[in-house]
Amino acid sequence: MEAAMTAILDLFKRMPEGIPQHVVPAELAGTPASVQRDAVNRLLKDKKIQLQMSANDSNTFVYKEVEAGKSARLKGLAPEFLLVYQCIEAAGNTGVWTKDMKFKTNLQQPQITKILKELETRTLVKAIKPVNQPSKKFYMLYDLEPAREITGGAWYTDQDYDSEFIQVLQTQCFKFIKQEGDPTLEDVSTFIHDKGISRVQLRDEDVMMILNTLEYDGQIEKIDSPDGEDRFRQALLAIPESSAFTSIPCGVCPVFNECTPDGPISPATCVYFQQWLEF
Repeated sequence: MEAAMTAILDLFKRMPEGIPQHVVPAELAGTPASVQRDAVNRLLKDKKIQLQMSANDSNTFVYKEVEAGKSARLKGLAPEFLLVYQCIEAAGNTGVWTKDMKFKTNLQQPQITKILKELETRTLVKAIKPVNQPSKKFYMLYDLEPAREITGGAWYTDQDYDSEFIQVLQTQCFKFIKQEGDPTLEDVSTFIHDKGISRVQLRDEDVMMILNTLEYDGQIEKIDSPDGEDRFRQALLAIPESSAFTSIPCGVCPVFNECTPDGPISPATCVYFQQWLEF
């Protein structure tokens, strides 16, 4: 049986994504079926492999190899504990909502709560709260980093939108572009990294978002360069903060397009227009 167990584990070198159940008998054709079955059961019992639903086909089950350290932490867990663990593992770095676990595992909520507590104690899973659903508790594997859509990315700190951090980046990027003269996106990203301005690792896409806000505000503009790479410079014609039109209520009215002389929204009934005339 030891030889059969070794042969099964060797299959993961060729199939790291998982071994379909039907593959084992074909690969171990020279081994009696009873020995194959005992080898698989022993590997499952020792938590060296686990049986999961295929990510590509819900009707197919595959054997997945369990990491050595994780195997020790999983040892001794009852089948229902492993079921919850596998449900969380399948969710990846986006996590799974506790109520969704109930439907996916067919276990009762009090039982799931007890299981989650034990899995957290063993540092196998951890609880997270998505920034867009703070009232819901999700679970994911302990060693995984949450996806950006869960944490909110670089612009959120402890699930709060960090407007001060964004303003600091905007100010520093504008100063750099003004002083440097026609830098590229890579130049700006390198500047932020080298100066230690950001306490989190920013991707080029994150820096581009900051540059876009500066461009929309009329502080910088994008220009073409001979090398075909986009560059940025201080805007030659900055957008004025106010004008004659914005000084009157109509210039900043959010329902301006719905305002008509005889409609429910009209200059005659506009309290803001009347206050402006009195002023």
